[in-house]
Amino acid sequence: MHRLKNVAWLYLFIMLVQINIGSTRADWPSSNSSNIKLSGLFESLINDDDNTNNISIHSRAMFQAAIILSQQYNITIDGQYLEWESAQINGSELDAVRSVCQALTNSNIVGIVGPELSSETPIIAEYGEKVGIPIVSYSATDPDLFNRSIYPAFYGTVPSDSAATIAIIKLFIRFQWNSCIIIYQNDAFGIDGSNAINNAFNKNNLTVVNQIVFNIDTLTFQSDLKTSLMSSSTRIVILWASSIYTNLILQNALDAGVVSPQFMWILSTIISLNSFNQSFYPNLTGIHTIEPAVASVANAPMNNTLLNAAYNIWQEYEPETFPGSTQVNSYALF
Repeated sequence: MHRLKNVAWLYLFIMLVQINIGSTRADWPSSNSSNIKLSGLFESLINDDDNTNNISIHSRAMFQAAIILSQQYNITIDGQYLEWESAQINGSELDAVRSVCQALTNSNIVGIVGPELSSETPIIAEYGEKVGIPIVSYSATDPDLFNRSIYPAFYGTVPSDSAATIAIIKLFIRFQWNSCIIIYQNDAFGIDGSNAINNAFNKNNLTVVNQIVFNIDTLTFQSDLKTSLMSSSTRIVILWASSIYTNLILQNALDAGVVSPQFMWILSTIISLNSFNQSFYPNLTGIHTIEPAVASVANAPMNNTLLNAAYNIWQEYEPETFPGSTQVNSYALF
């Protein structure tokens, strides 16, 4: 019981620090002096996707900084300081399971932070329940994951997609919009997100005119994008996709001429404009994004002492990836 209380206290501490995960390029302190560890799962870097890379790099750095802070505050489990074991995964469930099994074989893992993607998280959440360790994700938003009867070992530090749909509904009601088209990627994140939007629209007498599936294996649409949008009675498009696919889908839309000023797009993730030709920038002005807000944006209370201490540790051990306190990816602060 004493150990369980320590683990719970430690998780609360790490959440207060606003942790998460990235990709180390510098020399962090050795994590081999203790056998009690948290395992962190982070996505491999993608050359042409700044947002995905920032989530991975920033989250890993904050995760490791939080562990070092726990040591500085003399937080122990069974008399030992907590350390980390980080792994990069490639977006597949099997790779995530492999990394977890390897970590459990090598160390006494008391919890897992991650994975990042909703598609990877369910199997890890089930595995965590079987072996009796908590799974804490900073960016997986599939509403099913937050069902305690299905995934009792899962904890999310970021709101689920159900919360995002509430914001979308309020937006539609505020501006008296009544219909939309949904474009979504064909995995757990996209399918469950589109289902959440459909359910919310039905409850509020709003209409989903059409749904377009983007196949993430073939990188193609189920139906012709331009024809589907131009023949529709609505000019509002809700795009529910992760950042790497959002960039691809938007590039297709730009090439087809189905963005601003003819259409208004609402995205589920922030993207960087760097991947688009500057000639397209005027057509991107009508794009809006629905994403979780960190405490500083919402003027909510936050522990600046711990947060600044984590930033200082990050800058000490990995200064080349620290973007400045105002540019840290939001998911790395959950």
